[in-house]
Amino acid sequence: MQRRKFLEKIALSTAAIAAGTQLEGRTGMTTERLTEAQYMGGYAAEPLPMIRAAFIGVGARGGDHLQFFASLEGTEVVAISDLYEDNVQKWQKVANEIGAGERHKDVAGYHGEEERWRVMLEEVKPDVVFIATNWHNHAPMAIAAMNQGAHAFVEVPIAVTLEEMWAIVDTSERTRKHCMMMENVNYSRDELMFLNMCRQGVVGQLLHAEAAYIHELRWQMEEQERGTGSWRTLHYAKRNGNLYPTHGLGPVAQYMNLARQEDNFKRLVSFSTPALGRQAYAEKNYPADHKWNQLDYQGGDLNTTIIKTELGRTVMVQWDETSPRPYSRHNLIQGTKGTLAGFPTRVALEGGIEGLTENHHRWAQGEQLEMLYEKYDHPLYKRLNHATKDSGHGGMDGMMMYRIVECLQKGLPLDQNVYEGCYWSAVAPLSELSVAQDGMPQAFPDFTRGNWKETVPLGIVE
Repeated sequence: MQRRKFLEKIALSTAAIAAGTQLEGRTGMTTERLTEAQYMGGYAAEPLPMIRAAFIGVGARGGDHLQFFASLEGTEVVAISDLYEDNVQKWQKVANEIGAGERHKDVAGYHGEEERWRVMLEEVKPDVVFIATNWHNHAPMAIAAMNQGAHAFVEVPIAVTLEEMWAIVDTSERTRKHCMMMENVNYSRDELMFLNMCRQGVVGQLLHAEAAYIHELRWQMEEQERGTGSWRTLHYAKRNGNLYPTHGLGPVAQYMNLARQEDNFKRLVSFSTPALGRQAYAEKNYPADHKWNQLDYQGGDLNTTIIKTELGRTVMVQWDETSPRPYSRHNLIQGTKGTLAGFPTRVALEGGIEGLTENHHRWAQGEQLEMLYEKYDHPLYKRLNHATKDSGHGGMDGMMMYRIVECLQKGLPLDQNVYEGCYWSAVAPLSELSVAQDGMPQAFPDFTRGNWKETVPLGIVE
């Protein structure tokens, strides 16, 4: 038995070494920055007093982005590209109406063939491009936009593979163009307040975070020819990991200053439950010969991933778009002096909260939170809430777009840099590797090539 255990340990060690060797080549850990490239952490581009923007993909999220962008001063919608002509025509009309016939009046439209967006980039030469298409198109479109001289703003995730993420980083550094993943949840009221409280040291030194995207979206399987479900369902069937980590992870990563001077992502382990829910839903709702019943669903219904940081802190990230349960992003940050938690929002501090709780064994929550909002609401929320509250997702979409436009017009660094978009998105392919290897740890590539130690943490924007 001792010999057998020894041989088992050797086999495991050999497998780990082999996996590590494969991972190093896959993630580009030894990749050198190009000589003509520039590190983009904290990068501020030349001010753009008037921003000429093109939009690729306006079937859902892209149209919302266009609508709020077009309403801001110093903006011009110059082109729209979508597979479908009706989408293009709809948003050309909306842009023109917002501009009252003076701004956004000659919006070029491109539709039909898959690659029409490339023609648009070459002909229109926009200053910025907003990309809201299926996940596989994010990286090629962002890279092409930067190569054509435009800043790229991409829906989540920034890319699907680690190779694509490295290509985005290299292109951004070479062209000196922003590539920001538009993580809107970083602009939610509670997430902004928690960031403010963390910066003020209210919960002490940060130890652990929890984040999630729990959102039952089986109904999207009804979108079979057009719409999100027509392509996203295939991801659920073919991939097994945490495919959508950034909504929960983005905010807690900024609380912890990950990839910004203080700490960084180091490695993760990941496990998925059995894949049962999607298959059962398809069998219940569609004929036996329906295409959704021809898929072999491999993606577990719920994935749990644990991230270890360079400082030894931990982050639990969960994802489930299948199970019948209420929506949650979880959003928890734990420190040496207390804990901030979401869904429902609640706060516990050592010694209690004056006027609210006697000790840390009880949460301050519900109506008690009004006192905390008054004291700790983020200055950005106070400044922009009234102007953006009618935009999507409770105002966070509009606040994000306002900040993008403000930073570009004033020549300020963006609130989210290209490296953060890659780190947060990298959880998906790394979790797939870990799940496939029965939870084997996977190292994060250092997309900054060591420069994260020089990147100033995100400040409390006034």
